[in-house]
Amino acid sequence: MSKLKAIPLHTKILIGLVLGLVYGMVSIQMGWSAEFTVDYIKPVGTIFVRSLKMIAVPLILASLIIGVANIGDISKLSRMGGKTLGIFLITTIIATSLGLFLVNTIKPGKKLPMETRESLMMLYNSTAESKASVAAQIKDSTPLQPLVDMVPENIVQSATDNGSMLQVVFFAIICGIALLQVPKNKGATVIAFFDGLNEIIIKIVDYIMIVAPYGVFALIASLIVEIAGDSPEKAWELLKALLWYSMTVLAGLLLMMTVVYPILLKLFSKIKYKDFFKGMRPAMLLGFSTSSSSATLPVTMERVEKHLGVSEEVSSFVLPLGATINMNGTSLYQGVAAIFIAQALDLNLTIAQQIMIVLTATLAAVGSAGVPGAGMVMLVIVLESVGIPTAGIALIVAPDRILDMVRTMVNLTGDAAVAVVVASTEGELDPDLTRDNILTQTPS
Repeated sequence: MSKLKAIPLHTKILIGLVLGLVYGMVSIQMGWSAEFTVDYIKPVGTIFVRSLKMIAVPLILASLIIGVANIGDISKLSRMGGKTLGIFLITTIIATSLGLFLVNTIKPGKKLPMETRESLMMLYNSTAESKASVAAQIKDSTPLQPLVDMVPENIVQSATDNGSMLQVVFFAIICGIALLQVPKNKGATVIAFFDGLNEIIIKIVDYIMIVAPYGVFALIASLIVEIAGDSPEKAWELLKALLWYSMTVLAGLLLMMTVVYPILLKLFSKIKYKDFFKGMRPAMLLGFSTSSSSATLPVTMERVEKHLGVSEEVSSFVLPLGATINMNGTSLYQGVAAIFIAQALDLNLTIAQQIMIVLTATLAAVGSAGVPGAGMVMLVIVLESVGIPTAGIALIVAPDRILDMVRTMVNLTGDAAVAVVVASTEGELDPDLTRDNILTQTPS
């Protein structure tokens, strides 16, 4: 039992992920009933994800209020906020542009057989229509509607919906600013309350992480079985037909992880990317498994503070904001997907239209909720901004779940990288803590 406890958390999660993959493939090949997996294994994964989502809203509310209140003065908040939003914007534009460069170079849409396109369109057309109807409501709104949607009518109602996370962020920042401007003796009780709430939530994260390897196993196992259904050939044919598209997206995401973020860290901090990667491994694996940067936020905050040396003041401000509006992986995917669909439908886009994709994908990434599948709804808006038929979204539904897992991992890694950069430029980064924790870290 002591040997099992000595295994690092990220290793346990990785073992759960691999065993889930093996179980899923064996289940398909042996012809085991999918009902058993869906009825008795998938619920474990669902409970795990729900547990993480359960604490996402109170964590964002408490950590942001404390983070803003602890900054101390409005000028520092303005400086830190400006840096954070500026880096978010720049990395998102880089991600979208990188995706467009790759998809125009590789041209995956030209490699998709016509019969495959037609069969996929018929198979997933209902899914495309449902996404299009949601996106149509967003598109028909006024240009300033995103600003309107950011302000909650009822904060209690917003707090019950993970899709309204931006409203919770807005309310928390306003509360934090107000606490900076009220007399200290009046605000001390409120700060103490949210500080205590934040500590309680972090402790709950420790409890949830005990079952993380089992939750990851259940999520991956059920995903494999559900993709295949009763026919293993069906799953492989779908993945094979869209291999070029998937590889293009993955290549872009890999470049963000191995080139863009390391350059960012190299230019603005003293943390080595190898140490950064080691510190973030458990959060990255959880992001991959859950496909939700919001659900993974508690773990991301714990890793950034305790294993990367970022102060709580910075992490409490940057990470909740990043989980809501910084979607580098999602914006890259939207750029690749839009051009891929245009190529598959033999539509030639002008440079102006591709620039429009960059701008629209950047803005759509800000409005994309940090929950599974939200990126696809926003993709419809990107498609319609340049006149690409929204029915074409059916072409990319098959591999989207798997790609969603990877781009979520990129999203939260980008959030962590920005937190390190902001902390470093603000003198809120402890590199010795980073090095010591990575060398001597124990399973949490």
